[in-house]
Amino acid sequence: MDALLLDYLPILIFLAIAIAISAVAVIGSVIVARQHPDGEKMSAYECGFDAFVDARNKFDVRFYLVAILFIIFDLEVAFLFPWAISLSKVGVFGFWSMMVFLGILTVGFVYEWRKGALEWE
Repeated sequence: MDALLLDYLPILIFLAIAIAISAVAVIGSVIVARQHPDGEKMSAYECGFDAFVDARNKFDVRFYLVAILFIIFDLEVAFLFPWAISLSKVGVFGFWSMMVFLGILTVGFVYEWRKGALEWE
C-alpha cells in the first residue's frame, strides 16, 4: 500500500508547487499593484453592452450564434488533432470518415453563412 501511495507523491508535489506559485502571484499583485480601478476599468468589456441588473433581459441572438459556432469549430479542432496524429494507423477508412465529418461541418457553415448568421450589423 505504501508503494502505491508513493506513486502519487510527484503529483502531490506538483500540486503543492502550483498552489504556492499561484498564491505568491495573487498576493504579490495585491501588494504591488494599485487597487483603485477607474471608470474605464469598470466599463463594459468584450461583450458589447453595459452590464445590467436583471439577468433575464433579452439580448441579440447573434451572441448565441457566435457561441454555437465557436463550440462547433472548437470541437472540430479537438477531433482533428488526434486524427492527424493517428492517420497512419486508421488507414483509408479513417481518412474518409473524417472527410465526411468535415464535409458535414462545411455544409453547416455554408448554410449559416448564406442565411446571414455571420453578418454583424
